[in-house]
Amino acid sequence: LGGLGAAVAWAVSMICSSRSSRLIDPRSVVAWVMLVGLVITLPAVALSGVPDRLNGAPGLWLILAGAGNVGGLLFAYAAMRIGQIALVAPLVSTEGAIAAVIALLVGESIAPASGLTLALVAVGIVLAAVPDRRFAGSPASAHHLQAVALAIGAALSFGGSLYAAGRAGAALPSAWVVLSARLIGTVVLALPLALTGRLQLTRRALPLVIASGVGEVLGFAAYTTGARHGIAISAVLSSQFAALAALGGYLLFSERLGRIQLVGVAVVLAGVVLLSALRA
Repeated sequence: LGGLGAAVAWAVSMICSSRSSRLIDPRSVVAWVMLVGLVITLPAVALSGVPDRLNGAPGLWLILAGAGNVGGLLFAYAAMRIGQIALVAPLVSTEGAIAAVIALLVGESIAPASGLTLALVAVGIVLAAVPDRRFAGSPASAHHLQAVALAIGAALSFGGSLYAAGRAGAALPSAWVVLSARLIGTVVLALPLALTGRLQLTRRALPLVIASGVGEVLGFAAYTTGARHGIAISAVLSSQFAALAALGGYLLFSERLGRIQLVGVAVVLAGVVLLSALRA
């Protein structure tokens, strides 16, 4: 239930953000999502108190985790402004694979099966990035490549954030790990936009950014709760947010992918699920 709840919450958040990013500037979307998350997270942080190990390496990992999360959202929302959820969501979901690669680069061992799965994910990304032949040379083809590049940037940023969050979470309460991105996003993004009069919000975008902010926090809380009872099941089910978001794009917005792109997305999703199971 925890893993499935996380997948649903993150999928709803992504679907709402894909619409709000087309109504207002993606930076404003991220800013409002961070502000909503900050309001939700602050009470939990106040109850947990200030941890003793906030200074030093844990505090640095906390900052890196928060900054990576904010950067990932900026990339992801910019990608969804011009691209389809069915394409962007699966590419963003490779964040776990990116975190695994980072862990490998810094000296952690990795099983051969995980290495083969990472290669499978890479193949899927390449296939998904191939523009549809029906739109060759058109603006739609250029937008497709831009969306792929931005989604990969989001995955890289989220992957770094996941690795840093893992290091920070080993020494600090989970509420502080959740708070880091919300606090950094508010101070670095929301406040400057507000002070310069560039923080946008419309009546149509308001419920969407609130839903996204709530979904981001609830998803993390649900996953953390589920992982206490079974990391493997929670990891595999939570990774299905990409499939649910892609399904939402198909049902709600009639999104369609070309055959090669569809195969690539399917390969990416299969690789992410397999890698989640192996890593868990």
